[in-house]
Amino acid sequence: MSLLANLTLVFVAGLLTALATGLGALPFFLVEDISDRWYVGLWGLASGIMVAASVFGLIFEGLAAGTAIEIAIGMAAGVVLVVLAHRVLDGAEIDPKKYREADYKKLVLILGILTVHSFPEGVAVGVSFAELGLEGAQGPMVFGVTVPILAVFMTIAISIHNIPEGTAIAIPLRSLDVGEWRMVWWAVFSSLPQPIGAVLAFAFVRIARDFLPYGFGFAAGAMIYLVLTEFIPEALETGANLPSRGRPELIAGVVVGVAIMIPLALV
Repeated sequence: MSLLANLTLVFVAGLLTALATGLGALPFFLVEDISDRWYVGLWGLASGIMVAASVFGLIFEGLAAGTAIEIAIGMAAGVVLVVLAHRVLDGAEIDPKKYREADYKKLVLILGILTVHSFPEGVAVGVSFAELGLEGAQGPMVFGVTVPILAVFMTIAISIHNIPEGTAIAIPLRSLDVGEWRMVWWAVFSSLPQPIGAVLAFAFVRIARDFLPYGFGFAAGAMIYLVLTEFIPEALETGANLPSRGRPELIAGVVVGVAIMIPLALV
């Protein structure tokens, strides 16, 4: 399979994860609003999926390809990327409570920070395809080439995780009376860097094989840091007025997310 064909397949996988973000806007075709209880649970679900995918997918695969030190260095670099992204868009807080009163400029900033956040997820998809078409790779056949199990795992994980992110985009758009299909479009738009990040990461690790462990660590570090600094605080703030401050819903979401991902990791 040619390099162009490989890049195309990786791009399509990244595009599928981006399109999944649009699913987060679909509930607004049926209801006017989503309760805080469900919203907290969705962020918990996304957190569980991302942590499970990072640990059981990226970190375990990274340890098989390199050392713990290499993984740690890559994770630190991933954290730095997210921190820098925050500074670039300083002042744009991901807070659905404020979405309802946000003006258009604020909404653009929110879309921007979520878009920046989506790039590391694309990197995770791209890195997971590192063994695509190589001898000894194990996984399903797609167009006559073996797709690594890790790639299937990460594509599914990022796609499921993107759904509540799509909901996060749809909430402020609903407050601005944006139509349902436009909400779907803006949700997908926020994740369009994912196929780009996937292609760039795949090309890099295929050319510079020695950096593969760092690539796994980079993607895992960025995603785990996002969970700890964005997803969980977001859920707790949203659930502040719920019984027990929404912690039961958050924990339930995390447990379900991990439970969904572990069987896929063991395939």
